[in-house]
Amino acid sequence: MQRGGGIGGLILAIWLIIGVMAAFQRGYFNGEREVSCRTFGDTALTIVAGPLNYAGVNPKVDCTTPKPSK
Repeated sequence: MQRGGGIGGLILAIWLIIGVMAAFQRGYFNGEREVSCRTFGDTALTIVAGPLNYAGVNPKVDCTTPKPSK
């Protein structure tokens, strides 16, 4: 029986490595950024978007908490 995830897993790994490289180039891992929901979200989206970052996609997260109703 063959494993079906070999090629797919390799493509996913390459995709995520490219995303990490994009996040590194944007300075997300330099330690000077304040850690918050927004910075974590921006970094995670940049990694997940992978090669799309090099096609002009610039993912951003807006972490606003909803206000309770009165």
